[in-house]
Amino acid sequence: RSYPYERVYNTLKSTKKVTVIPVIKDEGFDGDRDFIQWDTVSMMSLLDVYIILAYYCDAEKNARYTNKITNQIFDNQYVLSKIQEISTYHSSALHWNLRELNESLPILIQKVKHSYAQISKKTNVKMHNEKGIDDFAKVLADNIKEFMDFSRAKAQKAQSREFSTIQPKEKLENLAKAKIVIKNYLGGQYFLTVDEVKIEQEKLYLIERKHSKTSLLPSQSDIKDGLLKMILYTNLKYAKLHGSIKIPAPILLLTSPKIKYEINSNDNLEAFEFFCSAHQLNTWQKNFLKTLFNEAQVNKFIVTLRQG
Repeated sequence: RSYPYERVYNTLKSTKKVTVIPVIKDEGFDGDRDFIQWDTVSMMSLLDVYIILAYYCDAEKNARYTNKITNQIFDNQYVLSKIQEISTYHSSALHWNLRELNESLPILIQKVKHSYAQISKKTNVKMHNEKGIDDFAKVLADNIKEFMDFSRAKAQKAQSREFSTIQPKEKLENLAKAKIVIKNYLGGQYFLTVDEVKIEQEKLYLIERKHSKTSLLPSQSDIKDGLLKMILYTNLKYAKLHGSIKIPAPILLLTSPKIKYEINSNDNLEAFEFFCSAHQLNTWQKNFLKTLFNEAQVNKFIVTLRQG
């Protein structure tokens, strides 16, 4: 599950994009249990990504815990059959995703229960109570609106947890973390947190921060994770702050203690060359930064590199 947004980002240039998401992932009684969220479906639909809802059919016992599993494996034949189906599917990703939600999800719930019972027996690991799966299935069976509400409640809780926790590396220079709720025409609501916000007259700067303590640049995976947020923020029609309409201005802020001079994607070529020379960037780093700045200019957001 590390950097799932990066993997989605890497496929966006393709004609047909597919992502495989487990309906439920149970790590065992000593671990977490996660459920598919409506807003994930909605976000993927917005990005024109076809979702294959899948389930794990095999796993190994985690040697460090009594009741925890690891190395979970999808039912490969099921996933392959869905990929084949998508390859000849002519409607939109939105249409496919909603169909999967309505038709495949209830059947998959039963497969999940059976599969985890088999994994539990094989590994001698106690899983979470099946009542949680049954409750989840009941919400689905009632109607899709309840499912959306159920998922949003979970997303809001996750947002509140992140909002109340500032990681040690996140030294915020403007306002503290802010909650943002993005609504789209598909009915999806994304409850996210913005690392920093800054207000200048009619502009509301939405700042996604990526930091590296040891390298000049954050990892490519971190940066791509931030770029997927930029896709959302650059497509906002408007923003409201305490009822006041603002113009959203997205910024991807990359920080490191190794950065000596600040630069952003709107600076001229001379400033770019000076930055590269002063920090002794190798050819790969220079080309990567040039590509990143070009992406920012084309899509109308700002990338800023600053000491932090």
